[in-house]
Amino acid sequence: MDIETFIEHVRNNKEPEPSWSKTMQALWYAYKPNWDTAHRICQKESTQLDYWIHASLHREEGDLGNARYWYQRAGRPESIGTIQEERQEILAGVLLHEAPE
Repeated sequence: MDIETFIEHVRNNKEPEPSWSKTMQALWYAYKPNWDTAHRICQKESTQLDYWIHASLHREEGDLGNARYWYQRAGRPESIGTIQEERQEILAGVLLHEAPE
C-alpha cells in the first residue's frame, strides 16, 4: 500500500479494513477526521508510532502540553509543519513498518 491508496481508502470507505493494525486504524480515523475514535484507539496502544499519532491528535486539538508529552514518548521532536504534513509523515512511517499485505 502507498500513501495515495491509503488516502483513497479513507475517502471511499466508512470503516478501515478490520485486518489492519490498530495503528493503521487509528491513523485512518485521524484522516477521516474522527478525532475521538482515533484517540481512543491510539491511547490503548504502546508503540512509538501510536504515541506519535496521539501527539498529533493533541496538537490538532490545541492541547500542546499533552502533545509535548506524547512527542517525548514517541521519541519525536514537536512538529512545526501543518497537521496534514505531519499526518503524511506519520503515514509514511506506519506504511514502512506496518504495511498491510
